[in-house]
Amino acid sequence: MKSLLFLGLSACLSAPLGHAANSTIYNPIFPGFYPDPSCIFVPEWDDTFFCASSSFNAFPGIPIHASKDLQNWKLIGHVLNRKEQLPRLAETNRSTSGIWAPTIRFHDDTFWLVTTLVDDDRPQADFTRWDNIIFKGKDPYDPASWSNAIHFNLTGYDPEPFWDVDGKIYINAAHAWQVGPYIEQAEVNLDTGEVGEWNIIWNGTGGLAPEGPHIYLKDGWYYLLAAEGGTGVNHMVTMARSKNVSGPYESYENNPVLSNANTTSLFQTVGHADLFQDGNGNWWGVALSTRSGPEYFHYPMGRETVMTAVSWPEGEYPTWTPISGEVSGWPLPPAALDIKGVGPFVNHPTPEILTFSNASSLPAHLTHWRYPNPSSFVVSPPEKPNTLRINPSNINLTALNGNYAGPGGQSFISRRQQDTLFTFSVDLDFSPTGVEEEAGVSAFLTQNHHLDMGVVLLPPSASTATLLPGQSQEQEEEALIPQIRFRGESYVPVPKPVIAPLGVGPAGRQSLMQTLLYASNDPVSWGFTGVLLGVYATNNGRNGTTPAYISNWQYLPQGQFRD
Repeated sequence: MKSLLFLGLSACLSAPLGHAANSTIYNPIFPGFYPDPSCIFVPEWDDTFFCASSSFNAFPGIPIHASKDLQNWKLIGHVLNRKEQLPRLAETNRSTSGIWAPTIRFHDDTFWLVTTLVDDDRPQADFTRWDNIIFKGKDPYDPASWSNAIHFNLTGYDPEPFWDVDGKIYINAAHAWQVGPYIEQAEVNLDTGEVGEWNIIWNGTGGLAPEGPHIYLKDGWYYLLAAEGGTGVNHMVTMARSKNVSGPYESYENNPVLSNANTTSLFQTVGHADLFQDGNGNWWGVALSTRSGPEYFHYPMGRETVMTAVSWPEGEYPTWTPISGEVSGWPLPPAALDIKGVGPFVNHPTPEILTFSNASSLPAHLTHWRYPNPSSFVVSPPEKPNTLRINPSNINLTALNGNYAGPGGQSFISRRQQDTLFTFSVDLDFSPTGVEEEAGVSAFLTQNHHLDMGVVLLPPSASTATLLPGQSQEQEEEALIPQIRFRGESYVPVPKPVIAPLGVGPAGRQSLMQTLLYASNDPVSWGFTGVLLGVYATNNGRNGTTPAYISNWQYLPQGQFRD
């Protein structure tokens, strides 16, 4: 049985790719689920900019994008790309757990990535909630270059490394804010994870949850940048400075330096920023933002990365250009697309058509939720070439309780929603034989926020998948027929489940398609992540083993807007 499954969602607004010849930045520079940006400019690596993003429970984790012109950004790989680097990601509990904000830096010919694996179901004062880790690598284009995690003790999160002029190395981090809202610092050995005594260096300006600290040494001052206000509509960037790396830090009188709070801008929740220079010494800033407007209801693409120009006169605090869909900035480097790496350009709104041809591998931008079972995904299997075979997982996308999935993995693979208007479709070859065997497409935000449409084997009554009174297992299986089913999961109301007969017709004949239902994107606008569009296969806790075969995967952007 072969079916065409089709999914369309309307989000907020999206941005077109800018042209490297002018001095306009089009936001977001990383559309879709790419929050908590940290960026550097590395002249030693062919004058290239590198940016890291948080990834929570997504795998591969901690994506790295590279650019030579600040306009064309290519996914070059992921820091977390092997299970043995950080096995505990398989066991996180809660959709807000996983890899929180990273900081990427380059020092002594080595790339350093410092971040936190958070178990968000545990109390903030429980030090086991915060697994702070260091990765290091010599070649960001080579996944194998990135080390296994080096762990260090910190009851907090958002760590960053800082090398002082006297050779000492520090970690700056946010303490667990519900326990003590402040920024703290300790000396560290980055090779071993050994840390010294933690000392409070700044309490912030009084905003909620001071976090995301970065220190920059400029003109004899240590400038401390942080986020405050929480990662909602009151998010903001604040700064302080000191003549000593360990403080005391004096808050800037004109804080916040960047925020879209209390505005009507489409771009809200602006915060968690980082600063870097280009090859001409001009300053730029990146931050996270959601395209929700002040209503903050509809933002399925989640927290994205935006960029702006920054003016930083000698001896003064920097001035940030406010975030909007188009930002005028410094002259840009010459356009350049000659970037190594296996992934696509993240901000090129081009059609994506995957054929899963023989001898190909899974594209680098495709994403799982936690570690998958590697044997569950086979590209171009011998029995059905030019397809992706997906063996079903025992758990579905909600998994055990909407938060925990266990160590076995979910048979789900996806790509980020990056456009306001789009279509996502696949050809599905699936011949289920057991009750509740299911394969389909999903707009997946987290285990407790997703909208699914699939082909599932059910009794003709379709009112229940359990045995009817007096019916044997054998009688039930004899009566089963494949049907189309929609189900949704969210903290807000979702459409009721819909079960409909499976239509028959030539694949690709969109004129014969029928609309099953309309759903708001409100149920998948929540939390720290963004919508993943993908395919799944499950036996829904039964014993089925029938694989699904996916082909003609298409993600087609249909509209681009800016403001």
